[in-house]
Amino acid sequence: METAYPASRFNAIDRLTALFSRLPGLGKKSAGRLVYHILDTDPSYARALGEELLAFHRAVKRCSVCGSYTESDPCSVCTDPSREPVLCVVERAQDVRVIEESREFRGRFHVLGGVIAPLEGINPENLSIGELVVRVRRERIREVILAMNPTVEGDTTALYIRKILKDTEVETTRLASGLPVGGDLEYADRLTLSRSFRGRVRM
Repeated sequence: METAYPASRFNAIDRLTALFSRLPGLGKKSAGRLVYHILDTDPSYARALGEELLAFHRAVKRCSVCGSYTESDPCSVCTDPSREPVLCVVERAQDVRVIEESREFRGRFHVLGGVIAPLEGINPENLSIGELVVRVRRERIREVILAMNPTVEGDTTALYIRKILKDTEVETTRLASGLPVGGDLEYADRLTLSRSFRGRVRM
């Protein structure tokens, strides 16, 4: 005979499963496994997790200079005087961490906040391209590396930025060998990124 459980118990599990399943790369089954794992662990773990999530958005903010996520504004990269006057332009804030971990790049960063995708309603004015032009002139940048993902939207954005920077004296390059067409920078390994930076081409 099956044990009858209160409906509210299943509702709580379903609600948390639905929230977890909204995270990238997590389907309903994977989300469900996480939920049951939390139920099986010590309640102190769930309490600590909840407290960290509540404090998360208060602790982490966007850097007012580069647009990356940081706990101090400006971020440690933007305030590092040893950084070279080379600007690496990326789509998303998480790309900064990926490139930093490769230890191949010692310049500065600029986060666009996405790529140009008119069908999705994302136009140049929705991205931080204007701020990029200001930084190139203000910080006397000598090279701009366009590190967008090798997709149609990434290529479109790179060409647009190249056109915008045409009237400046800055050299514009693009990451080259190592990154597959249609790939995602976030999943590139350290060796691939190193080769891409060394093999970047002038635009």
